[in-house]
Amino acid sequence: MQALILEQQDGKTLASVQHLEESQLPAGDVTVDVHWSSLNYKDALAITGKGKIIRHFPMIPGIDFAGTVHASEDPRFHAGQEVLLTGWGVGENHWGGLAERV
Repeated sequence: MQALILEQQDGKTLASVQHLEESQLPAGDVTVDVHWSSLNYKDALAITGKGKIIRHFPMIPGIDFAGTVHASEDPRFHAGQEVLLTGWGVGENHWGGLAERV
């Protein structure tokens, strides 16, 4: 999958599109195939390193996304279900929506 990855080097935020394997995703109960994610002001602050939005690196920005559940260990969600996520520290504390799968 492709994702926008933010890394920090010598105090500067560096952004690049990288290929990631699914095994590189953080552990979680639900995996989503992302269909849409917006690029907004908070993401711009994160990408440019201006707003100190990112809590730890590396990070995938994108504070919201919509897509289809790929896999779930949580009984509230099932494969094929359409979902939307905004908030919850996505793109700040947890990898965000600017990726093909989260």
